[in-house]
Amino acid sequence: MTYADAKVTARAGTIHQLLVQYTYLQILDFLTTIAFLVNGVAEANPVVRFVLTVVPNPVAGLLAVKLLAVLLGIYCWRLRRERLLGYINVLFAALIAWNLVALILGSLAARPL
Repeated sequence: MTYADAKVTARAGTIHQLLVQYTYLQILDFLTTIAFLVNGVAEANPVVRFVLTVVPNPVAGLLAVKLLAVLLGIYCWRLRRERLLGYINVLFAALIAWNLVALILGSLAARPL
């Protein structure tokens, strides 16, 4: 194996790992959004909020949005846009951390320790 072949193989592994992370973050965002909805918190994203009002079942609407998001991730993966996927992963990781903090703080405000 040449150096160039090894570099291509390593890059393919990196972009694949980024897609796996992206998909995992979409699942976590789905779960935290469901937790918000169960606790009566409105969806902040206007696009997702619109979809949730149009469909009869909010879970189905949210699943559709997340499926579309994963398809966009696959599109980036196919185009080998690893830097873009990396940035999006950081953004979603921060969003999920924010969601968890908001859920914890909301829970503490509702009933003190």
